[in-house]
Amino acid sequence: MEQTNASHRLIKGALLLTIAGLIGKILSAAYRIPLQNIAGDVGFYIYQQIYPVLGMALMLSLYGFPVAISKLVSELQDQGVKLSLRSFYIPAFAWLSIICGGIFLLGYTQADRLAAVMGDEQLTSSLQAAFFVFLLLPFSSLIRGVFQGKGIMEPTAASQISEQLVRVFVIIGSAIYATRAGNLYQIGIGGAISSILGAAAAAFVLLVFWLRSEKIPVGQESIKPGFFAKTIFFYGVFICLNYMLLLFLQLIDALTLIPGLQTAGFGLEEAKAAKGIFDRGQPLIQLGTVLASSLALALVPSVTKERKEKEPEQVERYIFGGIKYCLFIAAGATAGLVTLFPYVNEVFFQNSKGSSPLQLLMLVILFSSLAITLSSLLQGLGKVVHTAIVVVAALFVKWGMNIGLVPLFEVYGAAAASVITVVFVVGCHVVLLHKEYHFTNWRRLPWFALFGALSGMTGVLFALELGMAGIEHRLALLAYLLFVIALGASVYLYLLIRFGAFEQKELELLPFGEVFVKFLPRGRKV
Repeated sequence: MEQTNASHRLIKGALLLTIAGLIGKILSAAYRIPLQNIAGDVGFYIYQQIYPVLGMALMLSLYGFPVAISKLVSELQDQGVKLSLRSFYIPAFAWLSIICGGIFLLGYTQADRLAAVMGDEQLTSSLQAAFFVFLLLPFSSLIRGVFQGKGIMEPTAASQISEQLVRVFVIIGSAIYATRAGNLYQIGIGGAISSILGAAAAAFVLLVFWLRSEKIPVGQESIKPGFFAKTIFFYGVFICLNYMLLLFLQLIDALTLIPGLQTAGFGLEEAKAAKGIFDRGQPLIQLGTVLASSLALALVPSVTKERKEKEPEQVERYIFGGIKYCLFIAAGATAGLVTLFPYVNEVFFQNSKGSSPLQLLMLVILFSSLAITLSSLLQGLGKVVHTAIVVVAALFVKWGMNIGLVPLFEVYGAAAASVITVVFVVGCHVVLLHKEYHFTNWRRLPWFALFGALSGMTGVLFALELGMAGIEHRLALLAYLLFVIALGASVYLYLLIRFGAFEQKELELLPFGEVFVKFLPRGRKV
């Protein structure tokens, strides 16, 4: 009975953490739309230049370090070791502080060189401020990891939402202040302060939960320091690399795009504005990728190395389902955004500048969603190091492509480089997954249904686009755009069902499943 209750609590906690993570990611992407509206393209460029640093800190504090700490907690509990200040909390906190402190010192002291590489030395103070957030990570990471190791997810979920809400309100307030003050570079500092205050809010929420949970014994030091170092570094950093693919793409663009555009003949101010316009694609990519990969990732915990050995056919079905759902959602979102992007650009970012290269950039949604889903499946099968190596290799691919393509094709080159990089990652992951999921299985995916549904949806969207041409007011255009998106998504789902992309048992699991089953073609109904 106790085991059943513990299992239910773990499932409930995991679901709560997934929902909190989804809300946090949506907030993290969505706030950049009003930020661009307030600060303009140059102000948005300034924030986006430091965003990769802030994003990496956030990923380490939410996923990397807590996963490592939770692993340590689970191992110690299995050994019957009690978590005390001397044996666990102090050494774990010390190792987290060494890693985070090292990142801070390196980043703070080299901020001027980093700004010089970016081609804009005025970013130095913003970059220096951004690296301060790493000093707060040990507090939140340690307590999150302890709770997660015990199967208690509520504190992590509450702290995650609190952190994102504080970040959003502070950065929007900073943008308003900087715009009125006439110093747009204060947006960078404001963005750093928003992350610092968000991390502080998360640490406070977690500390309250921690102090209420139980009294921590002082204990005696009995665990070797190497026990902490290996796990925290390996799991904290390597696992997190797989979730940083989109951040790495943004980081390379931040480092190379301005110099590349200047080589192409742009002046510095012109290059800043062009980079700001190009960065409009990032929140849309993040939203699309989150939505496309979230449903598929729900199946990932069922894919483990141990289960693969015991139930190979069942695990293969989970892999097939994860890839299929990810492909359907990502392909639909990508096709919809590519088709409607000029109007999406105008509604969300006030004008349609840069729509053509950004339409090319939207292809990243499809391949990054597949890359994240495949890397998560591979991690479940024990290939953590392999996937991390692929992401590191992708850094060099993106860097090399940017250096070669941006001076020749300007922002089109940067967009093409991002697409080629995520295609490279997907290709590597498909090869790595070959032993567990043979190449021939890809042919089993309902490609005909997918292409038929995409063609039908795209045709409908093109027809409905004609009605947008005469709408001048942004609010009216937004209302019509939402109607078009909803209708396009409905047509896409209907055609997928009619073309036999789903089995009856798959549809019955969905809300209103009995309605969807009626649209199945003959031979698909059981």
